[in-house]
Amino acid sequence: MTRALLRKVKRAVKTIFRRNTEPSDPVRQELERLRSAPRHMPLTTDLFGFRFDLVDGASFVACYESIVRKGSYRFSSPVDAPYVIDCGANVGVSVVYFKQMYPRSRILAFEADPAVFATLEANVQRAEFANVELVNKAVWTELGEIPFWHEGADAGRIAQAADNCGNDLSPVPTVRLRDYLREPVDLLKLDIEGAEVDVLLDCGDALRNVRTLFVEYHSFASQAQRLDLLMTTLASAGFRLFVQTEQCAPQPFVRRTAHLGMDLQLNIFGVRTEDEAETVTRDR
Repeated sequence: MTRALLRKVKRAVKTIFRRNTEPSDPVRQELERLRSAPRHMPLTTDLFGFRFDLVDGASFVACYESIVRKGSYRFSSPVDAPYVIDCGANVGVSVVYFKQMYPRSRILAFEADPAVFATLEANVQRAEFANVELVNKAVWTELGEIPFWHEGADAGRIAQAADNCGNDLSPVPTVRLRDYLREPVDLLKLDIEGAEVDVLLDCGDALRNVRTLFVEYHSFASQAQRLDLLMTTLASAGFRLFVQTEQCAPQPFVRRTAHLGMDLQLNIFGVRTEDEAETVTRDR
């Protein structure tokens, strides 16, 4: 094959790939409309085939691109009604995605911010999903209350010592995640903006009941990193780990940047070997 012909074949393959992975023109236009809207402005979209409310356009588009278009939460299940625990469900993009993938799935979704939760609840009600339980509490290491920063989009979090939250800080009720891992879980998803290390350390051996896991790791520039503790905890629970970079300075040797106080974000995927996964399934 000549070089010229090889280049033509490569261009054709790239064109076909783009057609299969890029959103259609109407979807692209809708995403651009939402992306360009002022931040923290309530909006609606029909991208899912029903009225879907948003609290912020830009953060929704980021979630849609990652979850829906790229399929970052896609997982395989040996049953047609998998059990999913969604920690940090925001307005419900992940819930819709899980229900579209597994219509008979059972979902337990946590969202701590009351205003964001109200939007999540309205979206789930309009979708008329069955077997979805929504909990307006923060996932933590114990029952009680904890100060929470209401960022207003997708980055609300349990307040950090260095946060300058002003009037956007208020207490929210908490649950202990470990208490919900007493039965087999097909997917545990955590996007809880910095609380993940404490929560997963507290879960410890209860993670043996989890078949697949997703956690977004957040490194705060003002604090010591605890990535080693997180990875050790997940490896000790039997997970084989895969890591993708979500946010990192392109040249950290010479310039380190931070967004909302965080200088590194990683997407960590935990999977099991076939034998280990079958053991979790047999324990149902």
